[in-house]
Amino acid sequence: MRTRPPLARAHRSTLAVAAAATLATVTVLVLPQSAGAAETAPIGFGAGTTGGGNATAVTVSNLAAFKTAVTGASAKVVRVNGLISLSGQVDIGSNTTVLGVGSSSGFTGGGLRIKEATNVVVRNLNISKPLKPSDGITVQESTKVWIDHNSFSADRDHDKDYYDGLLDINHGSDHVTVSWNTFKDHFKGSLVGHSDNNASEDTGHLKVTYHHNHFSNVYSRIPSLRFGTGHFYNNYVSGADTACHSRMGAQMLVENNVFRSTKIAVTTNRSSDVDGYANLRGNDLGGAATEVSRVGSFTNPPYSYTAEPASSVVTSVTSGAGAGKL
Repeated sequence: MRTRPPLARAHRSTLAVAAAATLATVTVLVLPQSAGAAETAPIGFGAGTTGGGNATAVTVSNLAAFKTAVTGASAKVVRVNGLISLSGQVDIGSNTTVLGVGSSSGFTGGGLRIKEATNVVVRNLNISKPLKPSDGITVQESTKVWIDHNSFSADRDHDKDYYDGLLDINHGSDHVTVSWNTFKDHFKGSLVGHSDNNASEDTGHLKVTYHHNHFSNVYSRIPSLRFGTGHFYNNYVSGADTACHSRMGAQMLVENNVFRSTKIAVTTNRSSDVDGYANLRGNDLGGAATEVSRVGSFTNPPYSYTAEPASSVVTSVTSGAGAGKL
């Protein structure tokens, strides 16, 4: 009998939930972020995630040792030394920190799956070319996840379905922070909520914060958000067709980001499904269009955070995001 994180499964109207999604008011500090600063704990919806905490670290350099090290729910810190080839995905247990050694360690050809787990940290990894049906990282039916200072990449030399997503968050996952990562050279960046038909599992969940990430030459899904609540702030997007997409009643706050060489910065209505909601403030669109047919009610995230002005985002993100910057 499988166990699942304590996720509520309330069946509620998608649009009614979206309309009621206003969250608690907090004070937002608008100060410059120290370039390259590495937080010691996640900010945003993933706050409180500790992973393996102070558990004694184990260093691995091959796939067999890695699979053994990340299994189970006991507190553990697993250091990955070198680049490991994968076929498919490796499941990560609860209460785990996976940490790359140096600037060039990680995985290629497949990815990591955080499934039915809680309290997981993934930092300082290079994750490249996840062949379909594997994502670079999949977060599925999981809570309290921090994905920080990783470098995700593929190429756009192949068909858009040759690789799968770089980072997908789905099946009612909750309380996730995605910070200081780079996403490069890919068609499908980050999908939150895998299907229009999954309202019963996703409604009321999929709360995700993205901050200080660099999306470079990623065609779309930056992110694509169904049903959930997304805070997208202080990110740098360059070379996209369609960046932020709020759909199926999702609520998205898009704040103090920079867009360059991007066709559509934010949309709520570029598909045949139900529209989402979006609020925009303080962004440097760089000539990108917006298509927001429904302004949302999510304006005050239920946590304290520092939103630096858009004028300093490019410097902060290009100097501080990605593996090797801890």
